[in-house]
Amino acid sequence: MTVKVIMTWDISPDREQEYFEFVVGEFIPNVQRFGFQPIEAWATIFGAYPQIQVGLLADTAAMAERIFVTDEWGKLQEQLFSFVNNYSYKIIPARNGFQF
Repeated sequence: MTVKVIMTWDISPDREQEYFEFVVGEFIPNVQRFGFQPIEAWATIFGAYPQIQVGLLADTAAMAERIFVTDEWGKLQEQLFSFVNNYSYKIIPARNGFQF
């Protein structure tokens, strides 16, 4: 069953330029290399919600969980953590439309 990995975070205020360079130059290409399919990215304009939400598709929950325990994912995640705060993720069954 196809699943969606939903990741949320807030960008560190003093790291915005470096964050965007990292996301475009390293994060997106690497999540694709791992086998995820990026399908959406949302930015919160107003309200007390995470600033960024990213949606990735994976063939199965087991596939996503296997990726998340690799050293390569750990290194990529540590890089992301140097630019963001309040990171969280969840794996849910994928469906059409916005999911939070």
